[in-house]
Amino acid sequence: MAIELLTPFTKVELEPEVKDKKRKQIGILGGNFNPVHNAHLVVADQVRQQLGLDQVLLMPEYQPPHVDKKETIPEHHRLKMLELAIDGIEGLAIETIELERKGISYTYDTMKILTEQHPDTDYYFIMGADSLFQIETWHEPAVIMADCVILAAMRNHTPDDVFKKQMDYLEAKYHADIRFLNIPDLALSSSEIRHRVREHQSIRFMVPEGVREYIEEHQLYCR
Repeated sequence: MAIELLTPFTKVELEPEVKDKKRKQIGILGGNFNPVHNAHLVVADQVRQQLGLDQVLLMPEYQPPHVDKKETIPEHHRLKMLELAIDGIEGLAIETIELERKGISYTYDTMKILTEQHPDTDYYFIMGADSLFQIETWHEPAVIMADCVILAAMRNHTPDDVFKKQMDYLEAKYHADIRFLNIPDLALSSSEIRHRVREHQSIRFMVPEGVREYIEEHQLYCR
């Protein structure tokens, strides 16, 4: 299943021959990863390949502002499952900056630190297209959109005029660089996986096998 760029909405695609070889092109896929599942890996891997990025970093949050804290397990479990999930997958790595910083994981703070620490890197922040309607409620949205390209993942193959209108609005107001990606709907979510574990249902092939075994070994999500 390939992620295809939506041609009506997308800026000029990144082509290897026109990239500035002196600058790194890094994607950021943030999330609670509670737990990481196969849809996360498909998105990260396909974004990297389709855009020709040097790497995509999966970035676990410490204390996400918009996630029910009661559902969030300790970070060392989420980090270990990410390590198991990407083991041996070329081009995927983990960024632990938000776990190390602790506190509420504001994207603004994270991107500010990353761009200061790595001035030779262009960052591409991956989010669900629905988040385009919420990003103005985030902390310092203007800075976020100035610091990185926004890659908005659609869950169908047909561009929606509503999303196009919101993209045009954000680009005009914040001078944002937003690019749409068309992603097959894998119908997977971390909440569904947690529910299935609690109900003693199989999650095989929904998460990497190492993650499934880790959840079982440590009796995660059983309550």
